[in-house]
Amino acid sequence: MRHLKAHRKLGRTSTHRLALLKNMSIALLREGKIETTEPKAKELKSYLEKLITRARKGDSNAHRAIFARLQEKSVTNKLVTEIAPKYVDRKGGYISIQKTGIRLGDGAPLATLTLL
Repeated sequence: MRHLKAHRKLGRTSTHRLALLKNMSIALLREGKIETTEPKAKELKSYLEKLITRARKGDSNAHRAIFARLQEKSVTNKLVTEIAPKYVDRKGGYISIQKTGIRLGDGAPLATLTLL
């Protein structure tokens, strides 16, 4: 039983899972909208909203903390200078998940993530 276990494993090792979340975060911050499976979308929302909350401060420590997670200078700068200031008055809920249907190949439920 998985009582009190915090995160979804997504069928991957821990390092592969972190790499997946990092790459999906970078894609969402660059494009503003991505489509993926529903469990990945729910896990990514939790991961990225914590980064956006951290970026709202906008100081050098926020830059360092976000760069440590994303390891992409241009996206880190965009997050801290352009995206996070939009959400200063918000308490959370920066990303919306909309269910879009099922994938034809394997029947996996799909969802679209969008920055609000």
